[in-house]
Amino acid sequence: MTTIFSSMKGLNFNKVQRRASRLGLKKHFTCFFTKMTMKPSNNIWIRRQQCPCGDWKCYVKYEGDDQTSVSSQLIKNETTSTSSSSEAVFMPYVGQIFKTDEDAFEYYSNFARKNGFSIRKARSTESQNLGIYRRDFVCYRSGFNQPRKKANVEHPRDRKSVRCGCDAKLYLTKEIVNSVTQWYISQFSNVHNHELLEDDQVRLLPAYRKIQEADQERILLLSKAGFPVNRIVKVLELEKGVQPGQLPFIEKDVRNFVRTCKKSVQENDALLTEKRENDTLEFLEACKAMAERDADFVYDYTTDENSKVENISWSYADSVRAYTVFGDVVTFDTTYRSITYGLLLGVWFGIDNHGKPVFLGCALLQDESLNSFAWALQTFLRFMRGRCPQTVLTDIDSSLRDAIARELPDTKHVICSWHVHSKLSSWFMPSLGSQYEEFKAEFDMLCHLEGIEEFEHQWNHLVARFGLASDKHIALLFSYRTSWPLSYIRSYFLARSMTAEFYQSLDEFFKRILSGQTCLQLFFEQVWFAADLRNRSKEALQYMHTKTCLPIEENARSILTPYAFNALQHEIVQSMQYATTELANGSYLVRHYKKMEGEYLVIWISQDEQIHCSCKEFEHSGILCRHCLRVLTVKNYFEIPEKYILFRWRLESSLVALEDQNGQCNSDEYAQVFHSLAATLLTESLFTKERFNHVHRELTRLLEHVRNMPVSNEFASNMAANNISES
Repeated sequence: MTTIFSSMKGLNFNKVQRRASRLGLKKHFTCFFTKMTMKPSNNIWIRRQQCPCGDWKCYVKYEGDDQTSVSSQLIKNETTSTSSSSEAVFMPYVGQIFKTDEDAFEYYSNFARKNGFSIRKARSTESQNLGIYRRDFVCYRSGFNQPRKKANVEHPRDRKSVRCGCDAKLYLTKEIVNSVTQWYISQFSNVHNHELLEDDQVRLLPAYRKIQEADQERILLLSKAGFPVNRIVKVLELEKGVQPGQLPFIEKDVRNFVRTCKKSVQENDALLTEKRENDTLEFLEACKAMAERDADFVYDYTTDENSKVENISWSYADSVRAYTVFGDVVTFDTTYRSITYGLLLGVWFGIDNHGKPVFLGCALLQDESLNSFAWALQTFLRFMRGRCPQTVLTDIDSSLRDAIARELPDTKHVICSWHVHSKLSSWFMPSLGSQYEEFKAEFDMLCHLEGIEEFEHQWNHLVARFGLASDKHIALLFSYRTSWPLSYIRSYFLARSMTAEFYQSLDEFFKRILSGQTCLQLFFEQVWFAADLRNRSKEALQYMHTKTCLPIEENARSILTPYAFNALQHEIVQSMQYATTELANGSYLVRHYKKMEGEYLVIWISQDEQIHCSCKEFEHSGILCRHCLRVLTVKNYFEIPEKYILFRWRLESSLVALEDQNGQCNSDEYAQVFHSLAATLLTESLFTKERFNHVHRELTRLLEHVRNMPVSNEFASNMAANNISES
């Protein structure tokens, strides 16, 4: 299926090309429109950049945006090409040889840019035998402007010429040596009669101001969406992560480009709108075809008063099955929107027992209104057979917050901390300047405070210290305070879905489904492939070695996934540093043996084997905390009570079958052999320094050799995923 630009018929190409030529954009324009009519355009996805504060002039530049923007690869390629041209270039010299005249021009152009001027091609000389055998490249200020005949206009423009007779030049001559054509510098002069420009000025010369093709498409699409030129420039600066005025082109170039293309684009508005509608209808046909093939595939959509599709949502059988186990905590990510189709992308994720995202559903929404979000929530719940999640995580969005409050009144709403932290630099760095890093450090500490009173006290101190009392973004964060700081959400069940590792996995998922596409139908196919559990690699049952001699640890190792066991094991190890004091009612005060401040109350009800800690870690993550584990150890428990090993963290709840292996028992045997050998080796090597150095040297060599040995799949599945040592 072709895209919205592939059927742009009826363009008066010659007329527009002449206009482009007058603006100095002929080559630029010809390349663009040739590609526009020869191959499909990309479906461009960008981050939502409008700030949730509601001020349309306020935009968000996300920290690490060069990594999280799906279209950043195009930008990265462009940056790479620019940086490669800025590598060290030495002064040309007479006799220097190049394979082609274009190579010589590029070399001289790079030299010119590094030295504060630009160049242009002057005359060329040709003969019947050799063809063009001489090329003259000169400084952009070479020669003098020739007066032109003025048209019969009342007020002709009298532009001042930059040419001042500069004699800097490079002349090339072609020669054939051993039947191989090459070019050499026959004359060179680097004497200028004008001032050379600084680095931040030379980039503004017309020769170096280029609008890359990816930016051309963005500019046209944003222009069609009604963005004025100054806002288009702002969006591009935010997307590329550059300071204002640091793009490789200026606002004037954008205005000229838009003016050149505008008439032709306007002439095709009806065609483009029709093409978008056709693409959407084809997308619906793909959904219908999927439903015919798979009876468990579900989808729904809405139409406007003209029967045109507005919102679309869909989910798969695997997703519905996964929701029955991992639907307790759901992330609704609305980070991206398609500027090609003007649709907001919303994706539902859960977190599985291996700490990986599991796809639950997807929605394409016409806008970011309360009604659109409410429809998305209603549809998702219907797909999931009416079961509401315990907690839903989102970005900051007032319409989405209101929709969740209306449609999911019994569900806890949490603003993901990653979304908060990613906006801080955009919100506060301009006003705080050099104080920003100090502010960020204090803000991070404040986010992890456990008490609400302490949070609000420290918040007021932070606001006063940095003079942010009237800042609209500080006010916005405070208005959402019940949804993002740990002190308010510590009793909400999140299943470890706010870790950096989980959000890195989400980012990788988006990169898979939002790469450059030609249409919505291809996007639908990429989502299906990424969501299909059959395409997920099987989880290898990693070797999990014990760090203590506690039976509780040994028992948990046989039940939990490696991901959950590692989290619990960390708490078990830490629990050994805590002392307990039994109270009269049978509860316990648990305190770190070194830290006198900060004690936790653990309530123990022996009749029902219930245990509760004031830190709320189990309620928060589903993993018992170190304080409860310490009390269980004191109570001589050799196993964790069944109710405190959640089904969602168990090996048996895995969506994809684990690799078939008898591995844990074999791994234990291997570990015992190595531990015994290592202990003996350590004892023997400590007698003399010479022994120690020899053992260290040989072990290093042996380790390098083993790492380079091929690994059979059968043994790798048992052992390689998690090395016996944690080095």
